[in-house]
Amino acid sequence: MSDAQLPPRPAYHPGSAQPRLNRPVHERYPQIRSTSGYGDPRIRHTGPGPGAGTEQEPERSSKLNARLALALTVVIGQLWALTVTVNEWMKGHTATAWWGAGFLVLSFLVVIALWLLDPKDR
Repeated sequence: MSDAQLPPRPAYHPGSAQPRLNRPVHERYPQIRSTSGYGDPRIRHTGPGPGAGTEQEPERSSKLNARLALALTVVIGQLWALTVTVNEWMKGHTATAWWGAGFLVLSFLVVIALWLLDPKDR
């Protein structure tokens, strides 16, 4: 360490009614103890509180889950239709393959409509 003098420390003002806590400490936040976060105005975010990790808006959650289930159903249908369409195309049944391609386009438009249904949820 260098021999330069440290700046003077600010005046110490006790912040607790308990004398054992009113001792000078040389930490960054001297009066913040592990249990002082409840009443200390310097602490803004104390971490996850009760109910952390749960959905706070159950109506929105159920709406998003329903929309997700519909989209997944359509995607599974698209995969099935793509398999059938490619098989028919490879067999030379082009008329059936075109109907399958139309179904794929239509189901894609359904997914886009579901996505555009409520833009504020994104």
